Amino acid sequence: MRQTTVAGQFYPQNLKSLKKELGRCFKDVAISEKPILGAVVPHAGYIYSGHVAAQAYAQLPRADTYILFGPNHTGYGSPVALSQDTWTTPLGVVETDREIGKQLAGTIIDFDELAHHYEHSIEVQIPFLQHRFGSDFKILPICMGLQDEETAMEVGKEVALAAKTTGKKVVFIASSDFTHYQPDSVAREQDSYLIEAILEMDIPEFYRRREERSISACGFGPIAATLAATKEFGASNVSLIKYATSGDVSGDISGVVGYAAIIIE
Repeated sequence: MRQTTVAGQFYPQNLKSLKKELGRCFKDVAISEKPILGAVVPHAGYIYSGHVAAQAYAQLPRADTYILFGPNHTGYGSPVALSQDTWTTPLGVVETDREIGKQLAGTIIDFDELAHHYEHSIEVQIPFLQHRFGSDFKILPICMGLQDEETAMEVGKEVALAAKTTGKKVVFIASSDFTHYQPDSVAREQDSYLIEAILEMDIPEFYRRREERSISACGFGPIAATLAATKEFGASNVSLIKYATSGDVSGDISGVVGYAAIIIE
């Protein structure tokens, strides 16, 4: 079983405290299930980015499986790693979708638990799903240490094909923060420039803009994989529903991290 790694750091470890914190994140956020195929959400500590993530999670539809793409911050494990372990959080246990997982055997995606062992980018998303949908869903966690354009597009397409083969209803979720440790005004301008390409679903332009300005969005591969996967399901519309920086919470605007909630329909 994949135990929690960052409970007590990125979000509360105590069940009552976690429920209270999630309630705070969703405060004044209307729940309205939409025909969403994918989303981009942040993965910082809930106190900083939870209110942004909640804006996207509040609109997600119920699905059989939520396919989670996250960056590999630790360097452990395979370059593109799928977990088939059972995951646990203070809110309970979540099963992985082994049926879709089996379809990925022999692809660029390896079956590897080590990459997930200490990684927070996917773990912090699961309590949001549990808050919305209880225990009536499965996850497919994919950790990406290799994030180049070719790899990301292949990963997205392979996973989309695997999901289609099973006939299950799925939603793709990319876990990513945006600009890291730049002045607030710089972060906002840089991130706006990068997000424009996401809204156009233009993966090559997204990579070009990121490289042009050396924009430090950590989950660029997961974002591209999600765009590629949702395109396979006919996605045609992307919307930015919330943007904020850590400075909005801390008051320190000298060096912030950018957060965005984006939905793909």
